[in-house]
Amino acid sequence: MTNGRCILLLSVALFALPSGSGAQRPSARLSGIVVDKANGAPVSQAVVVNLASGRTTTTDSAGAFRFDSLPMGIVRFLVRAKGFPSEGLIVALASGEVMERRVELDSSAATIAANASASRSDRVDPTAGQVLPKVAVSATPSLGPRFANFERRRATGAGHYITREAIEKGGFSTLQEVVRGVRGVTVECGGGLGCRIRMVRAPMQCLPEYVVDDNVDNSFGPGIPVRDIEALEIYTGPADVPGEYAGRNAGCGVIVIWTRSGPPRRKKG
Repeated sequence: MTNGRCILLLSVALFALPSGSGAQRPSARLSGIVVDKANGAPVSQAVVVNLASGRTTTTDSAGAFRFDSLPMGIVRFLVRAKGFPSEGLIVALASGEVMERRVELDSSAATIAANASASRSDRVDPTAGQVLPKVAVSATPSLGPRFANFERRRATGAGHYITREAIEKGGFSTLQEVVRGVRGVTVECGGGLGCRIRMVRAPMQCLPEYVVDDNVDNSFGPGIPVRDIEALEIYTGPADVPGEYAGRNAGCGVIVIWTRSGPPRRKKG
């Protein structure tokens, strides 16, 4: 009877022992790989930290890492690597679970952060991207939607382009004064006929075509008051004339005039 009571008490005592006294607690395992989000390349020597316990591990040359003996439940990690911003990892582990995770570190975000801090420090991690010198960017102000073709042709670099701003700055009072300084253009005066504009490469008596607000107008074009001109396009020969004006006596040159008011609007019937 005494032996039976001893066995029973020993069994109860063993059952009541705390888990840290030698009993094995169920655990989980996490393994994974750390890669560069930009190109999928593995990130070696990245440090993975278990935020609850402080345990750490380092990725190998293939970017792989592994944590054993993890408790079940929510476990939080922090992944750090040189040249990358830190990335958090949160997993929910069940008892005895074996989980795999892929962690992507964003090298592009690291580059942005490095560039932002470049003004505060001359030392930038070369793996975080190259910091370029500041560049001033400027562009010619747009004249508005109506002048889209003018701006498109000006961007090609063929021909000469004059805007109202340049006309007002020069203090010009006639169209002849505006174009007098343009290379390849001459202004001929005399003979009781006043002054006329002619292209240097054009044959004698061959006068340029005038296009006013996209309409040919050789009678009114030369006499348009300067105050009404918003922009000018001057093409001195057939090699400069754009395709849309190529059939309009291009050998004598073309002067395209854009007025402030634009062409008259057609009335709806």
